[in-house]
Amino acid sequence: MHFSQIPADVLEVLRRGTVIPAHPLALDANRRLDPRRQRALARYYLDAGSGGLAVGVHATQFAIREAGLYEPVLKLAAEEARSWVKRPVLLVAGLSGKTDQAKKESVVARAHGYHAGMLSLASMKGASVDELIAHCAAVAAEFPLVGFYLQPAVGGIHLPAEFWRRFCEIENVIAIKIAPFNRYRTLDVAKGLVAARAEQRVTLYTGNDDHIVLDLLVPLAVKRGADEIRVRIKGGLLGHWSVWTKRAVELLEKIRKTESIDAEMLALDSKVTDANSAFFDVAHDFAGCIPGCHEVLRRQGLLEGTWCLDPDERLSPGQAAEIDRVCAAYPEMNDDAFVRENRARWLS
Repeated sequence: MHFSQIPADVLEVLRRGTVIPAHPLALDANRRLDPRRQRALARYYLDAGSGGLAVGVHATQFAIREAGLYEPVLKLAAEEARSWVKRPVLLVAGLSGKTDQAKKESVVARAHGYHAGMLSLASMKGASVDELIAHCAAVAAEFPLVGFYLQPAVGGIHLPAEFWRRFCEIENVIAIKIAPFNRYRTLDVAKGLVAARAEQRVTLYTGNDDHIVLDLLVPLAVKRGADEIRVRIKGGLLGHWSVWTKRAVELLEKIRKTESIDAEMLALDSKVTDANSAFFDVAHDFAGCIPGCHEVLRRQGLLEGTWCLDPDERLSPGQAAEIDRVCAAYPEMNDDAFVRENRARWLS
């Protein structure tokens, strides 16, 4: 599949910039898939105004592969995206593992109507830039790709500007999720993009949960010869946006309409980052980042519990109190009322 085969209206959603929640995994108390709540989450994101869904990614838990849940969770989200709303929805499937596994996953994703694969390189630790590019090019020959700069704290690897230049030169690359949680490395992606002259074809998305608002507000200025090229991060593909999603959609729209950046808007960056520190368990180096998002959804009644496939993956000591703190500090950032009004319909 080539990116030219992606429906034009879906490609337009991607390039304009949109909210793409990284879809969590709904499990029951026996750590088995709860299809009703899995569907309810997708319905929530769609009704909140998300332009896409990312499924089978870090927030969905990489262990779904060993648990035999990769195809079932992709299928459920794709069915809801087609039946629940009558508008274009971008479907991004997480791809991981060595080349053969990533290619097999891309075949599964394509069969369920996914438009692109977001390629995790975590399993390629120790590979050279040449080996990484060969891997990416082989997968891109099967399926349009979203690049993924994952922060090292949760398994990512350092990827220099040279990697990003060569990655952006792969014709079937359509976007990059920038999530190293590091300004220098975020700039490396922009440098690679500009050096590849791919800024019209490859759309940048933030995954930097520590810097969401400023990533969306501030252009990245890069020199290409004597010219200064300014590129924008157009949207977000974020685990953080799997909670309080309607507010995230409103935030992106507000940023899009901002003509002059005021102090109020700049201050919002630290508020969003503070909320994220609780959800993502920064105090314990992100150990509770997945259960932290689950806990917000549990409090809203969308999930039954915070269970993960790994029984040892749970809220860290003091994390629930931190979530209490940010919920009390920023009531204007939650969408509890919206969820309350619609939850029964989503769970029906």
